[in-house]
Amino acid sequence: MSMEAEATTTSQLPLADTDINWDRLDKTKFHVIGAVLFTAQSGLLHPTAVVKTRMQVAGSESWHLRGGTSVLAQILRSDGVSGIFRGFGTSAIGSIPGRVLALTSLEVSKDIILKHTQAARIPEASRVGLANAFAGMISNLVSCVYFVPLDVICQRLMVQGLPGTAFCRGPFDVVRKVVENEGFRGLYRGFGLTAITQSPASALWWGSYAAAQHLIWRSLGYKDDTGKNPSHVEMVTVQASAGMVAGACSSVITTPIDTVKTRLQVMDNYGSERPSVLKTAKILLKEDGWWGFYRGFGPRFLNMSLYGTTMIVTYELIKRLSVQSSLRSFT
Repeated sequence: MSMEAEATTTSQLPLADTDINWDRLDKTKFHVIGAVLFTAQSGLLHPTAVVKTRMQVAGSESWHLRGGTSVLAQILRSDGVSGIFRGFGTSAIGSIPGRVLALTSLEVSKDIILKHTQAARIPEASRVGLANAFAGMISNLVSCVYFVPLDVICQRLMVQGLPGTAFCRGPFDVVRKVVENEGFRGLYRGFGLTAITQSPASALWWGSYAAAQHLIWRSLGYKDDTGKNPSHVEMVTVQASAGMVAGACSSVITTPIDTVKTRLQVMDNYGSERPSVLKTAKILLKEDGWWGFYRGFGPRFLNMSLYGTTMIVTYELIKRLSVQSSLRSFT
């Protein structure tokens, strides 16, 4: 079958636009549109990341007395609107290559796994969920090499002024000071913790999203052999719902790990010894008890739930826009 015929046949299936594979995408437009829309989305959610990070790093004498709303109000009073967007410029510009790397590895690995499991005798929802889970894990491992240093830089810019943090004039000043004090490996503080823990979390997110979407469509009576086509509103609603569930579940499981990782990446008042995961966790436990590991849970839960919803709606829209241009190129 020719590529044109295959693309046309695939595009005519009722649920084809709910699960677009790598072969149907116009790769250039996929990454260009993705860079624009994901940057806009990140800008909308960046204030919640700033509030969450400050709550995780703040001293034990004050963090538990103030919720996310009061932290946000204090930032606005002291620094103005620019305060809740600290580190956004660095994050927005710096993350573009990382997104290309992450999205490409996600789609390619998912496509390979789905093709090699077509003959497997397992329920379709499980097969789709497992393929997306493994693809999410692979994508996270690949992108960690790029995103961990960017995380270190952005988070240090977010928490400037708090006790135990150093003042920096910008991202390049952050890099200079970290490298001077710790060498190049200082930019990879928390890399092992991020890679080991966030990869399963990414697998959980993508796997639960894919399985949830598959099950919701089937429960609504949509199948590729029914000839019943979902409307655009139905498509967005189902995908947003599945994304919200995946984001909420992931935040509950990963917040303790994220708290330790964030403190490890930005705190400098550990004395002469090199900071470690174990030492950071012990200090946090001593200061605040087990609840300390859920510092910033409210803003993080909101961030990941909203992120799960908006990210997946944006992501699926990018794929639909890209596949449309790809199909036009065949005519």
